[in-house]
Amino acid sequence: MTASSPTDQPTPQLVPEAFAERAQAIEREVGRVIVGQTALVRQTLTGLLANSHVLLEGVPGLGKTMLVRTIADVIDCAFNRIQFTPDLMPADITGTNILVEDGGQRVFRFQPGPIFANLVLADEINRATPKTQSSLLEAMQEHQVTVARQRFPLESPFFVLATQNPLEMEGTYPLPEAQLDRFLFKVMVPFPSEEDLVAIMERTTGNEAVTASKVCTGAEIVEMQRLARAVPIAPHVTAYAVSVLAATHPDQPRAPGLVRDYVRYGGSPRGAQALVTGGKIYALLDGRFNVSIDDIRAVALPSLRHRIILNFEGEAEGITSEAVIRSILDAVVAPTVE
Repeated sequence: MTASSPTDQPTPQLVPEAFAERAQAIEREVGRVIVGQTALVRQTLTGLLANSHVLLEGVPGLGKTMLVRTIADVIDCAFNRIQFTPDLMPADITGTNILVEDGGQRVFRFQPGPIFANLVLADEINRATPKTQSSLLEAMQEHQVTVARQRFPLESPFFVLATQNPLEMEGTYPLPEAQLDRFLFKVMVPFPSEEDLVAIMERTTGNEAVTASKVCTGAEIVEMQRLARAVPIAPHVTAYAVSVLAATHPDQPRAPGLVRDYVRYGGSPRGAQALVTGGKIYALLDGRFNVSIDDIRAVALPSLRHRIILNFEGEAEGITSEAVIRSILDAVVAPTVE
């Protein structure tokens, strides 16, 4: 399969098939290492193809680190892992100027930090202080790092996969809403089934190590990102995504009873952007060049679960953001096409 030039005009007959074929090859190779977890792999890949970032939440030992490392191997990109700890400093992530000898003179030279990679795993991001967490904000939003009034661009593709542990919360610093909003998806990592556990034991305790082959390059990923943005979306589908987002706010007329009673604040406009962008990629992964209402509904949970803030009553009653989103999907009626 030959990759088309990014400047070529995509055709509805060819581009979705090529996009889906390449994405399926990536998922297939990742599946050689990561047992099961098809939804997790699909949503993580969607975040990468959307030129955005993904937050994973799950207990330790479920293969979160192995997932991003395997994706980096499959697409032949540079990978760095940052273990977040309470004593980690921003310069440990972005890099800093160091004093070096150059031609008999001492000069300051920038030493890049681990953020300078195509795929960055921010492991246990909620263990670092807010000051260190915020050092990721510029990199995630602007794809650049500013050190001592100098800007250093990050090479594309640039993808941050952050993880956090929901069990051990002692000594952690929960991410503020402004930083959570920068993640396209928040994906919950489920515990594997017994059948998957058997397959994991066979792959990890035997003599032969299972490895994934390279099926894609970073340049091809950038091309796929551009093609994803070129997917047209009908006005009524965009209107549906906006209606779903509006229904997350308790003061909006579309809000169902669960939102009015238990939600303090709903999603930002980035939530609607995540619905539309994720819907475009899900359509392409299905071989289609048009976005449907079902595509928007399919990405609603990972797009909105970290953007809905429950009030005190909601937390006391044990209401989950997933339950709120499902009530919204049940309440918001898809607009009719004239």
